[in-house]
Amino acid sequence: MKDKAPVVAIVGAGEMGSAVGRRLNRTGARVVTETRGRSAESKRRVESAGLEVIDDDDAFVKDADFLLSIVPPGVAIEVARRFVEPIRQVRKKPAFVECNAIAPATTIKIAEVLAPAGCKFIDAGIIGGPPGADPGSYTPRIYASGESANLLAALNSYGLDIAVLDGEIGAASGLKMSYAGITKGTIAIASVMVAGAARAGLADALYAELARSQPDLIRRFQRQIPGMLPKAYRWVAEMEQIAEFLKDDAGSARIYEGAAKWYAAISAELDGKAAAESLHALKAFSERKD
Repeated sequence: MKDKAPVVAIVGAGEMGSAVGRRLNRTGARVVTETRGRSAESKRRVESAGLEVIDDDDAFVKDADFLLSIVPPGVAIEVARRFVEPIRQVRKKPAFVECNAIAPATTIKIAEVLAPAGCKFIDAGIIGGPPGADPGSYTPRIYASGESANLLAALNSYGLDIAVLDGEIGAASGLKMSYAGITKGTIAIASVMVAGAARAGLADALYAELARSQPDLIRRFQRQIPGMLPKAYRWVAEMEQIAEFLKDDAGSARIYEGAAKWYAAISAELDGKAAAESLHALKAFSERKD
């Protein structure tokens, strides 16, 4: 029999946050989130997931055992600062779980920001996409590190896949950076070259050669590039954080600084702020069947 069900407060009702909340909710945890200032789409996700909405920060943390921050990396520090005082004031303090795609140095800074709150801090890195609704369906792995990481393993009984790393704060974030640098970095390289070939009038030739010599790659990129397009704006800060992770190797860091600029350019084209030359080339490549 499970112990008393945990109360999990999730900051960030986006695709990942709402899906994690839905899984926890369906397996018996009490899940609360906040929708203040969120889009109508986010509010629909929260309603569909059956999550409880509390838009007052003090009430939001009052009964929570865990506070999961699952937000765009560019606002991770801002979220931590926002909750210092509400957490400091409550008697039973939630463990703050930093789940964002950020560099270890940024994670350590967030832990320092939260120190006055007196709460436990867990570094977490989510590897994979949003979980399915039901237990037994797809579940991303969430790596956790730091002195309090073992606490998060309690959520394995509520439909999540928590793997505790033997490492300090920053280890889980570093693993996430390394993984994302390979997966999202590869998509950046592929999409840059597809667009470059199109500008040079070589789109057909590149496609034909990939189909001839790299059929597995072409299938992979035709699946991954369309999925990247609506997320490009979110990946800008993530690439910048990977560059921060690699800052001791300037040449390597510049690869991801360039990837950040590329994803920003794609985002600008999607928003109509720039001519959609690259966007058209990527869509044509992804939709091609011959």
